[in-house]
Amino acid sequence: MQYKRIEEYALNRLRSELDPHLYYHGVHHTIDVVSACQRIGISEGISEYEMLLLKTAALFHDMGFIVKYKGHEEESCCIVSEILPGFGYRRNEIATIKEMIMATQIPQSPISFLGEIICDADLDYLGRNDFEPISFSLYQELMAFHFITGEEQWNKIQVNFLTNHRYFTKTAIFTRDQKKQDQLRKLQIIISA
Repeated sequence: MQYKRIEEYALNRLRSELDPHLYYHGVHHTIDVVSACQRIGISEGISEYEMLLLKTAALFHDMGFIVKYKGHEEESCCIVSEILPGFGYRRNEIATIKEMIMATQIPQSPISFLGEIICDADLDYLGRNDFEPISFSLYQELMAFHFITGEEQWNKIQVNFLTNHRYFTKTAIFTRDQKKQDQLRKLQIIISA
């Protein structure tokens, strides 16, 4: 596995090919998820080999947005199947990476420990201090693609999403869950006003 080369390839492709209206799902989100994967993975004690697979999945988990918005996870898996063999990834490694990518599909459905880590990393911001600006970038993106009609609808979606979301790893539960509950309470007050 030539991770450094694949990282450069993936980030360059995301920078040049993603729609500029992906205010949330831009290259900055991918970098954030890779970083969160590394932090959670280290805390959870995964091996260096598992870390390389995890970070590769994080690099490609939203690559499908280059092709289409809805169903981008499947497109990401197609890209992975096409690209990774040229960077020294074996068939079983690619299958593991694809499984992790599909786990991030909402509602999240991880079937492995690495899948749980990438899911928690993908939604790490829900329990962070920068929740509001990141949430606003997703609001802008959904407005730009005409998936929502305004702030009232968005706040109800967020309350529903935060209510139903759960972190999987001990690390995310310990470091992010309380702050996520605080965000939920704030939003509940907003929509009940």
